[in-house]
Amino acid sequence: MLLHCRILPRFLFLNPTSNPPPPSLYAHLLLLTNKKTAFASPFSHSASFAPRSHIAVPVSAPSESFLDTDEDHQIQIPLEKLFVPPEVELPEGSASAVLGRVLKGSNIVLGPYTRDAQVTTAEFVKSSVRTEDCPADGIPEFALVGRSNVGKSSLLNSLVRRKRLALTSKKPGKTQCINHFRINDSWYLVDLPGYGYAAAPHEVRTNWEKFTKDYFLNRETLVSVLLLIDASIPAKKIDLEYASWLGQNQIPMTLIFTKCDKRKKKRNGGKRPEENVEDFQNLIREFFQAAPPWIMTSSVTNQGRDEILLHIAQLRNYWLKH
Repeated sequence: MLLHCRILPRFLFLNPTSNPPPPSLYAHLLLLTNKKTAFASPFSHSASFAPRSHIAVPVSAPSESFLDTDEDHQIQIPLEKLFVPPEVELPEGSASAVLGRVLKGSNIVLGPYTRDAQVTTAEFVKSSVRTEDCPADGIPEFALVGRSNVGKSSLLNSLVRRKRLALTSKKPGKTQCINHFRINDSWYLVDLPGYGYAAAPHEVRTNWEKFTKDYFLNRETLVSVLLLIDASIPAKKIDLEYASWLGQNQIPMTLIFTKCDKRKKKRNGGKRPEENVEDFQNLIREFFQAAPPWIMTSSVTNQGRDEILLHIAQLRNYWLKH
């Protein structure tokens, strides 16, 4: 029988009036059972670095037509903001040694549980409007959610290398159910309705919100929510509020920044995706004690595809083992 435990930071929501904890108190990883009983963190960070040490993580290059050729495409990450999986110890002192273990375009350190990362088979299983109607075979699952038209279905198709496994639409609000896709006969990707679609009738939006949040709170096989954020535009309040709700309710999440191929020229006043990602990280630090794992992606260029699958693999395999 599987031990139903969820991994990833169970982000502790901070009272906006309280002072943020010092970096030494940041909890990178907690284990909680489905009864939400806290255990000691399996991650013990023995490495020591100079204060405010950073690493410059390369970002996968987008299509050439979008490149600002006079700039390096890197993102600066404080070492204390890396996501370090269980049973991994960072090497002492050397930031360059750490860099070699960080997934490109992310803050995620590669751990020992990355086997079976590639997708060989993918099939649609069912649509549900109630959590109790979802598949009951007990295998781990990862849920995709984000603002309407953020690119959930496109990302799902990119991950499985199928153009129409999940139907895409330029019209927001196309996904209206909990859609389960079985991957390699061993785990699920779950496509959920988008939020923030103002044109949908109020009753419909209320129903979407109700069954989506019920799914998050009661689905024991949910390993992580993949919260999609549009990196081609500045941070939206609704995305921060959604991340805040997940954190308050101790729902594990990974931030997936989409549309990173859409590069705006700085001379026209637009920000590059890397800058929007950093801005979002700075905003979210006001609410959380631990930095969530995140990955930059593009369904157009497949940027971040392999990194997401490796991240999912190490979470999934650790979940199955424990």
